Amino acid sequence: MVAAAGLALPYPEVDVIEEDTLAEQNLALAASLPERPLVLGGCCCSHVGAAEGLAARHGRIAVVWLDAHGDLNTPKTSPSGNEWGMPLRMLIDSQTVDAADVLLVGARNLDPPEEEFIAASGLWTAEADLTAALEGTSGVYVALDVDVLDPAEPLAMFMPEPGGPSAAETAAFLERVAAAAPLVGAGFTGLRAAPQNVAALERFTAALGL
Repeated sequence: MVAAAGLALPYPEVDVIEEDTLAEQNLALAASLPERPLVLGGCCCSHVGAAEGLAARHGRIAVVWLDAHGDLNTPKTSPSGNEWGMPLRMLIDSQTVDAADVLLVGARNLDPPEEEFIAASGLWTAEADLTAALEGTSGVYVALDVDVLDPAEPLAMFMPEPGGPSAAETAAFLERVAAAAPLVGAGFTGLRAAPQNVAALERFTAALGL
């Protein structure tokens, strides 16, 4: 995994996709995904395609999003314009997942528009809300950006923020998620290519039963 993170890859070709074919393409993506995919990526946008494919396969899914940031901006509200601050909002605005089926855990660096969206949307933000976020869904996708953890943890992450949970606390919460609903997939993002990340990721993977 560490070696793969450093591979030089050619820039992908760009194509124009007709909007009325997106549903069909999502179904094709869902058919090609493993039964319970594990996504490894640098940017949280890596979760979008997996969640879309899994929603096409399973129907109504919940998303548990662990991140120090909200990832709830849009191109109009983002102070930076960076796409990596938008993926959770992409999933909600595309109706891949309903805001009432989303639990955002650990977010502590939010832009004002993100705070306004949380207040108005019905999105859940406390670990105690896990049962409410999962109610009525067919399964859960777990998106873990490692910057949700406290920077004191021995992890190499892109955008650390003070005040996060420990690795032990994170693993315990992931065990709760896996026990509360069928896990349809998971993803670990915000990772630098560093051997020191391996032990924590193995711990989180085991906590989810993957």
